[in-house]
Amino acid sequence: MLTARQILKEIFDLLYERFGPQHWWPAQTPLEIIIGAILTQNTAWQNVERAIANLKRNNLLDVKTLRKVPLKSLSALIRPSGYYNQKAKKIKNFIQFLFKNYDGSIQKMFQEDFLILRARLLNIKGIGLETADSILLYAGNKPIFVVDAYTKRILIRHNLIRPDSSYSTIQSYFMDNLESDVKLFNEYHALLVRLGKEFCKTRPECKKCPLKNIDARIKYQCDSCGKQLPKPQDRYILEIKLYANPEVEFTTADLKKDPKEEIKRIIKETKDIDSQRLEEEVFVFYNLVVCKRCRDIFNARLKHREFV
Repeated sequence: MLTARQILKEIFDLLYERFGPQHWWPAQTPLEIIIGAILTQNTAWQNVERAIANLKRNNLLDVKTLRKVPLKSLSALIRPSGYYNQKAKKIKNFIQFLFKNYDGSIQKMFQEDFLILRARLLNIKGIGLETADSILLYAGNKPIFVVDAYTKRILIRHNLIRPDSSYSTIQSYFMDNLESDVKLFNEYHALLVRLGKEFCKTRPECKKCPLKNIDARIKYQCDSCGKQLPKPQDRYILEIKLYANPEVEFTTADLKKDPKEEIKRIIKETKDIDSQRLEEEVFVFYNLVVCKRCRDIFNARLKHREFV
């Protein structure tokens, strides 16, 4: 059975072999990327390009001019992108946020810890998860994976995620199983968009798809009983954490100790021990894929304290 890491690598390799580098995001400045990320909501990229071209012709791809331009004028210029009144307000909201928190400096904004910045971006009215992450990845070169409708559709059709998977669940699927690398996240997302546009459409063209043979390689089975689990809704993840060293045991007295003081003591005692050896000898982490029956058996045994 392929691991999630192996599956994602194989998908990337197949798409890269078929399409090559995508050179995404197509823009000249971070501000242009940010505006594009806002305008691309609920519309095709060709429409965004037309709106961006209008802004360029009117010398409005500058934070100071965007701050001064009347909302009505901005709406008229970005009309090709659709929902232009709402998107004009979103652009104005972002510009206001930029000046209020970072003196109008995009460079200063991206010096912020990117997870803190992500939370702040999401507090801007009109900026959602996909838009915020696009700004961080493409304009700020921060290591965060962008999830869009194409990504979700592709993974569902290959039985890699549940149909009701949230944005965060899908994002974690990539970020937990790929190297944290800006260029990789950039290229991977762009390749998925290309696949979604050309083959994995609402009516998919599966016979021509670069991933047409990958399903035969993606076979999940229960790590306990070996039962085949073709559908994501049949799979359950068990996280098991074990102390591997037989000398490590807990007593009632241990449970009463101050956790903070115990942490300090452990750090002091293990400061000269090789970290890798310490992890291997003291702590073992298992992430198992199991069927419902094996999950229920495991939970029942845990409930009855057959093991702890």
